[in-house]
This record gives sequence, structure tokens and C-alpha cells, in this order.
Amino acid sequence: DDAHEFSKSIVFGFLEQAEQTFTKMQTAMDRKDLAELSSLGHFLKGSSATLGYTKVKDECEKIQHYGNKKDETGTIDEPDEAKCLKLIGESVTEAMNAYDVVDLLMR
Repeated sequence: DDAHEFSKSIVFGFLEQAEQTFTKMQTAMDRKDLAELSSLGHFLKGSSATLGYTKVKDECEKIQHYGNKKDETGTIDEPDEAKCLKLIGESVTEAMNAYDVVDLLMR
């Protein structure tokens, strides 16, 4: 029915958007661009939250905070950029793993 097709198109749109964002995150990681990583984390956090993909949202929120040189909660400053990049890498991996589960379930 129409509602099902509409929902499916939203989910597939998210999956495509997430793939593109993960690629951009990898490029930003290579450039050590914390501000861009924070922005990308924020962007993907919103769309994953809207669709209820909590694990992806949670990891993207951490990416956003680490990119702003904060701890995972966003409350404590973390001035060590290398540490922030390492933590972002871990969160990107976790977000991609959660994305893969959603992708498998939806396709």
C-alpha cells in the first residue's frame, strides 16, 4: 500500500544518506578535520533519531561531541585532538556496525 511504500522510501533514503555520510566521515578522519566530523555526526544523528535507530544516533552524538573536543557526554573539555580522533574512529566503526544491521533487516 501507499503508506508502506512511503515508509520504505524514507528508510532507503536514510540508508543511502548514511552511506554517503560515513564516506565523508572517513575523508574527514583522513584530514583530521574535527569540526567537519562534528558536523557530520550532528547531521546523521538527527536523521537516525527520527527513524528510531538509537545505536546509530548514540554513536553519532559521540562523534559530534568528540569533534567539538568534548567527552562523549559533551560536558567535559578534551583538548587532546589525537584522542578525540581515536574515539571518533571507534564511534564511526560502532555506528557503521549498527547501520549494517539496519541495512540487512530493511533490504
